[in-house]
Amino acid sequence: IAPSIFPWIGLTLSDAKIENPPGFSEKDFVSIGLFEVRIKLLPLLAGEYEIKRFVVKSPNIVMEKTISGKSNLEGLGSSSTDRTATIPERPPTQDSKKELALPIKALKAEEFAITDGRLLILDNNTGTRHEIKDLSVILRDLSFDQPIGIDLKAVADGHTIEFKGTAGPLGSKIGQQPIKLDIIATLLKQVNVQVQGQVENVMDTPQFHVGVQIPSFSLRKALNEASMALPLVPADAQALSAIAMSMKVSGQPDRISISNGKLTLDDSQMTFQALVQSLDKPDLQLSAELDRIDLDRYLPASADKAPSDEQKPQTPVKKPAETDYAPLRKLVLDAQIKVGQLKAKNLRMQNITLKATARNGIIRLDPLGVDLYKGHLAANSTVNVQGSKPVSKAALMLNSIQSGPLIKDLFNKEMIEGVMAATLDLQVSGDTADMIRKTLNGNGKLQFSDGAIVGIDLADMVRNVQSAFGLAEKPSEKPSTDFSELELPFSATDGVATLNNVKLISPLLRITADGTADLVKESLNIRVDPKFVATLKGQGDTKQRSGVMVPVIVGGTFDKPKFKPDLKALLNQPLPDKEDLKKILPPKEEVTRDLEKKAQELFKGLTNKDRNK
Repeated sequence: IAPSIFPWIGLTLSDAKIENPPGFSEKDFVSIGLFEVRIKLLPLLAGEYEIKRFVVKSPNIVMEKTISGKSNLEGLGSSSTDRTATIPERPPTQDSKKELALPIKALKAEEFAITDGRLLILDNNTGTRHEIKDLSVILRDLSFDQPIGIDLKAVADGHTIEFKGTAGPLGSKIGQQPIKLDIIATLLKQVNVQVQGQVENVMDTPQFHVGVQIPSFSLRKALNEASMALPLVPADAQALSAIAMSMKVSGQPDRISISNGKLTLDDSQMTFQALVQSLDKPDLQLSAELDRIDLDRYLPASADKAPSDEQKPQTPVKKPAETDYAPLRKLVLDAQIKVGQLKAKNLRMQNITLKATARNGIIRLDPLGVDLYKGHLAANSTVNVQGSKPVSKAALMLNSIQSGPLIKDLFNKEMIEGVMAATLDLQVSGDTADMIRKTLNGNGKLQFSDGAIVGIDLADMVRNVQSAFGLAEKPSEKPSTDFSELELPFSATDGVATLNNVKLISPLLRITADGTADLVKESLNIRVDPKFVATLKGQGDTKQRSGVMVPVIVGGTFDKPKFKPDLKALLNQPLPDKEDLKKILPPKEEVTRDLEKKAQELFKGLTNKDRNK
């Protein structure tokens, strides 16, 4: 310790340390390599502070918490009882704001610097560690009547941050005039955040009005230079290469308003505005409009082939952590979002409008409107998180959807064509796939008109056992079944979907189907009953259709559906003679062998695609 008095009042400390109490891993709580301050004496007598030098070198602060939860900050200063006994409470006065003015006529500092600083935060109870090192703070032109230059550098948890700019002037009576800000923050060496504006009432109720601008940067390059990896590797190698944002931000301690927000994400442009109130119980109002976005660019590239069970790594299955829905119960939300064009999982949508609200743990999406494939989807849904597990309800209505292009884009398959309409009213509980399957309840109906089932000639299939189960010669052209109407009503109870009188109407036949699909056990039990119309082309066709109608029973699982003819029902049909029956019925071994092959062609592609999603 080296004090001085004249002409400078000064104090120098070197190698100063405050040790931690016993029981902490770090020996020192605070250590300082050098602390030096020198203030000119004569101006000080007149209320003017002329600082020659204020330097702190190598300050090191460790904030630590033990496994038991004890902190090394405990016990600092006097107890609350002592403070209330020795410091009487001062009643508020009309002149409170005036008392906040500093009793300093002038301030001037030639050198103000903190170098090689370090802050270490250890929590041995949770195992977390955060470190800020190489901290350097240099203030230039430190005075009341000039803007103060700020130069701050540090390495936070291995990542460099830097602040440069000016703040002020402060004025001799701080708080009675706005403090202007002009700061540039550099993060990850690539991201520059420019802040310009002012802060008012800093000693009373601070308010700020600033403009924030982030020039275009590549997130890929920024993370790469910081030796950080993206959480997900986008399918498009050029994605996240151009990100920029600008907005105006105003606020005070319990309220933040954002206006004139603009966000650029590669080829997408979004405008937005928001208001956040009551930060302890978030009250968010949001309005955003996005011109277009291709989400497939940002999602991970899908594998060409899913690994088999033998190829999958055998790792122990960990029970997922319970989700804490308490923050959502506090959330108050009013949001309106519009999207011009959106592509996701190769599904293309336009003119998306969404209104979302949240109150008391109930989140509503109502309404949701989407144009897709020359038709429209309208929906509303609620998610109730008032209990330990969410309960979700959804009602959807689809009109005039072109099913062929939709299924082609979504599943890359040609299965059905025609104009689709649907109504769905469903409810589920839980937040895992298993719980959702077990608790699925509701009903719905899918309708297709003036279309065709692609890849199957049902007219020939149900008329002839050999055609039905892949034993006949394959046709030269791709088979299909035209229909004027296909209707699939269903109901679901605790994860079991029941088909209620499914029917197909075509120029040649009528088909009905009933049965169940168990989503929990992933099993099928469906019976398909065909019936021919009298003629091939309706009333104008005199050619009679002949053959044996083949009822089909669909069983097995979603992965491996099994098909078999209902031979008992088949034998009950009137036949010309027994010899004809023998001709169309193949040996039992051939039917059994080829049923699974045909099943894969009909169902496996679709079910596997759904499960992967």
